[in-house]
Amino acid sequence: MPLADLPGSTTGPDAAVVRVLSYNIRSMRDDREALARVIRACAPDVVCVQEAPRFFRWRKAAAWLARETGLVYTTGGATAAGPMILTSLRAHVERAEDTLLPRVPGLHRRGFATAVLRFGGGLRDTGLRDTGHRDTGLRDTGHRDTGLRDTGHRDTGLRDTGLRDTARPENGDGDGVRLGVVSCHLSLAEAERYEQAGMLLDHLAALDVPYAIAAGDINDRPDGRAFRRIAGKLRDGWATEPWGSEATFSAKDPRRRIDGVFASEGIEIIGCGVPAGLPGVTDADLRAATDHLPVLAALRLPRVSPV
Repeated sequence: MPLADLPGSTTGPDAAVVRVLSYNIRSMRDDREALARVIRACAPDVVCVQEAPRFFRWRKAAAWLARETGLVYTTGGATAAGPMILTSLRAHVERAEDTLLPRVPGLHRRGFATAVLRFGGGLRDTGLRDTGHRDTGLRDTGHRDTGLRDTGHRDTGLRDTGLRDTARPENGDGDGVRLGVVSCHLSLAEAERYEQAGMLLDHLAALDVPYAIAAGDINDRPDGRAFRRIAGKLRDGWATEPWGSEATFSAKDPRRRIDGVFASEGIEIIGCGVPAGLPGVTDADLRAATDHLPVLAALRLPRVSPV
């Protein structure tokens, strides 16, 4: 289904439409230029990345991806064991957090990248917030060409994992619609994956926001225990409003849906699935960019009346 069939980002008096992309990028070990083309063509407001670069010079790689896609690094990467969040200048980042999950001996460490965002605060359908930046796609972070905010750490590669509350408006007030976002990549081990699905739901519920989404590589099919545990509390975007195609893995021979976008009650899922007909993107680009296909969702967030 062509991308044109999915609504673009808008801000209105009653609601904001937000485009969310979930994408496992395999540590950017494949065709980086193709990866950037795919993300740009999806025109997302929020990108929930899995398998972001985590090792040597990972900050530089994150900055490159943000710059080449016209987005802003928000949180995650090595500090969340792989999940990362990028946002457009349209999103106001209210607070952000990286959380490492308990380690199981012999298995890969997992984590969550989390952000509370606001859309539409005082804007009139511009799709952009006045940031004072000069077309860089990056916020001033205090670092030189890293694309990351100053975390108070001295070159450790780690950041404060406590929530930073830069603004705390009431739900649905004139400062926009608040959305909690968690990027996740669950375990390959079935028992650990099921436990992490429960942790994800608890983590999302603790954000205290009117709307929340989880997006990522679940490493489970829709009939699996972990996938069903998440979909039992949140709405599975593809199952609710299928758009595009379904299978996300592998990019070269897609047969399984193991990636998804999940939304809390109150969010209208306009469409969700693997996009086709991306402008300037070929099928070869999708195969070359990484080993997963992206999942794109358009979500309508109604404004909540002030309490």
